[in-house]
Amino acid sequence: MMFKTLLASATIALVVILSTVSAAIPGKTGALISTTEYCIFLPHKFGGEISDDMDKARVFCNKPIPSAPMAKILPAGFIKSIHLTRNTAAGWVQITGRIDRRKYGLKSWDDGGQYDIKHPNGGSYDGYKYFVEFVEPNENIYCLRACKHKQNCPTNKPTRGCKEVIGGNYS
Repeated sequence: MMFKTLLASATIALVVILSTVSAAIPGKTGALISTTEYCIFLPHKFGGEISDDMDKARVFCNKPIPSAPMAKILPAGFIKSIHLTRNTAAGWVQITGRIDRRKYGLKSWDDGGQYDIKHPNGGSYDGYKYFVEFVEPNENIYCLRACKHKQNCPTNKPTRGCKEVIGGNYS
C-alpha cells in the first residue's frame, strides 16, 4: 500500500513539474535573465535581412545558456550597449540598446522588423508566454520585451519600431 501511495505521489509531482515547464524548442527558445545572460532573434544566416528571414530566424545568445538550447553565440561586438528594465508587478522584462550591424553583415538600408510569438514559428522566451522584439539595422538599435501577459507585449505595431513600441534607453 505504501508503495502505491509513493508511486502516485511521484506521478502527480512529475505531472505538475512537466505542466509548469515550457518545452524549449532548440534554436527557437531564448532567455532574458540579466545584462550578462540574454538572447535575441536574428536572421539564421550572416547578412540576412530581418523582414525576409522572420520565419527562419534563430536565437543568438551572448554565451551558452541552458534554458536556450542550441542557440548560436552572438558575434563579438554585435551588442554595443544593453539596458535592462524589469517590471515585476506587471510581469515583464526588457532590454534595449545599440548594435553594430556590420558584425553580422546586416544592411544599412534594412529597416528591420518585428519578431514575436508568431514569427519565427515556435519562437519563445523561457519563463514568459509572450515577447516582442525589433532589430533595426538602419538605426543600429534593438529592443526586446518578454511578458507574462499579452497586453504588455504589443505585437500589433510591426512597422512602428523600438522607440515607439518599447520605450527605453537606446544610448
